[in-house]
Amino acid sequence: MPSAEHCLSFEDAAFANELFGPRNANLDFLARRTGLHISTRGGAVTLRGPAPAAALARELLMQLYGLLKSGLRLHPDDVRHACAVLERNPEADLGRLYRDTVFVAGTRRNIVTRTLTQREYAASLRDNDMTIAVGPAGTGKTYLAVAAALSMLMSKKVRRIILTRPAVEAGERLGFLPGDLAEKVNPYLRPLYDALHDMLDPEKTAEMTAAGLIEIAPLAFMRGRTLNDAFIILDEAQNTTPEQMKMFLTRLGFGSRAAVTGDITQIDLPVGPDGAGRSGLIQALEVLKGVEGVNMIFFQKEDIIRHPLVGRIVDAYDQYQKNSR
Repeated sequence: MPSAEHCLSFEDAAFANELFGPRNANLDFLARRTGLHISTRGGAVTLRGPAPAAALARELLMQLYGLLKSGLRLHPDDVRHACAVLERNPEADLGRLYRDTVFVAGTRRNIVTRTLTQREYAASLRDNDMTIAVGPAGTGKTYLAVAAALSMLMSKKVRRIILTRPAVEAGERLGFLPGDLAEKVNPYLRPLYDALHDMLDPEKTAEMTAAGLIEIAPLAFMRGRTLNDAFIILDEAQNTTPEQMKMFLTRLGFGSRAAVTGDITQIDLPVGPDGAGRSGLIQALEVLKGVEGVNMIFFQKEDIIRHPLVGRIVDAYDQYQKNSR
């Protein structure tokens, strides 16, 4: 494989330091990821190694430097995610990706997309009546849906947000939990509150909940309702039965849109005679394929925006399941 050498010069020392990372941590990561030899001198970087890897690293550093100059602040994992984006699509425009703001949460940081699939997902949430998002934990399925819902609520495109989950967890049933019904279901809904509190002050969340602008409830509470002018999010949809899924999908009213999120590798439904749980999400992916107004987004492990260890854990379990067959 032919080798190449690229010499890059970054004139703004402050932006260069942020690009390189603390003690050149970002450059060290890039060297490990690509197999390049990377050296620095002041604001200059030299890339040496296989030509394709050198070209990718050059494109990555130049694009991120331009984004830093335009006002982007790099989060700890942004270099890793941006590198994965360019590995999958060398023609990707990171500027379009990182400027796709899903929600502006007052003085808090903007909620933006971090991968190409997230960008596709955000566009689908804006443009389609129903978006079904499937993929592993940590890919932003629920988080971005909540951000999109808040954005539409604030811009008065919907009048309320409804967040719901099936109250099913591995090895647990509501009857065994202490307290009244509200106290029993609250642990199942906690992740939805966590997403809201990350974007809104807890006081604001409580105020909007009291006013009926935000409703968080178990899926069973949706039965018999018609939900108009609402953004409805069904989380952990892999734990719905086919009957529950059909019930939820037919709640959609005029002026509403829905996001259905789930991970079909994490089904906690009771195992049936055929050795598998009956998941309404898996059935819906088959039944709704090609239905106008329904868009499906499939996240991969490369889209995981959590600690890098999460991606390695997902890989390990995938390999274990393959070897067990």
